[in-house]
Amino acid sequence: MRQRILVIDGAMGTTIRGYGLKEADARGERFKSNRQDLLNNGDILSITKPEVIEDIHRRFLVAGADIIETNTFGATNISQSDLFIEDPREHGGRKDPEFFQRVIENKFVSEVVWDINHMSAMQCRKWADRVANDTGRKRYVAGAIGPMTVSLTFMVDSNDPGFRPMTFDQARIAYTRQIEALIAGGVDILLVETIFDSLNAKAALVAARDVMDRDGIELPVMISAAMVNGRTLVSAQELNAYLHAVRPVKPLAIGMNCSAGPDEMRPFIEELAAKADCFVSCYPNAGLPNPLAPTGFDLLPQ
Repeated sequence: MRQRILVIDGAMGTTIRGYGLKEADARGERFKSNRQDLLNNGDILSITKPEVIEDIHRRFLVAGADIIETNTFGATNISQSDLFIEDPREHGGRKDPEFFQRVIENKFVSEVVWDINHMSAMQCRKWADRVANDTGRKRYVAGAIGPMTVSLTFMVDSNDPGFRPMTFDQARIAYTRQIEALIAGGVDILLVETIFDSLNAKAALVAARDVMDRDGIELPVMISAAMVNGRTLVSAQELNAYLHAVRPVKPLAIGMNCSAGPDEMRPFIEELAAKADCFVSCYPNAGLPNPLAPTGFDLLPQ
């Protein structure tokens, strides 16, 4: 990174759609009788359609990616519970810390989460090493740690503004399970990405530090936030505050992704580059979704 810009891979979800998979493909034999649909759970394909996920990794590497991400964006107990555990709201209940404690203790979900992360890391490792050997250029695997589907910051009940569905420790425990499996699978980097809630990100960063200290290992950490107009999407943390909040982690790189498109990201990336005492990352997408556009987004690749 001191010698040249490293290129990260592209979007997993939209690339998966190009394979025309059906619900039966996502379920496979293991999840054949699952109550909820699984087709939109791209992470599960690391278990049920590994050949598709490996082909995507291979294609990005052949296209020139230096860093490929594991297919684990939503692979925590908290996020996967949406697809495997009945929603209490269907029966007049609510998702609360008691519910998420049961989620964390659910052996079936924990096994699924371990397998997604471990298998995805091994799939990336396999192709990164294979292409590196073929081309003579080292390739790296980043363990993708997403923001979860539940926010620690966001108010969900206007009648009870202090209520939060889960606790910080529950988020930390869920991230710990994911990080342990990613490391066991052979990742080079831990990538806490698409941060919309800074408190969720801190839970992930604490979990990463705890696991590395406990096991006596050290992996570089990269951190990337989803920001619009210089603020994280939900917790509305300004760029300066975001930078200072994660600086104690001593990240390899800090940056932005999945925001409002490259033109709007540019001034904030420039500000980060001027202030950060580490490397800076930037992976823009096609801006915010627009259902009226032919591709779903206003911007095209060029």
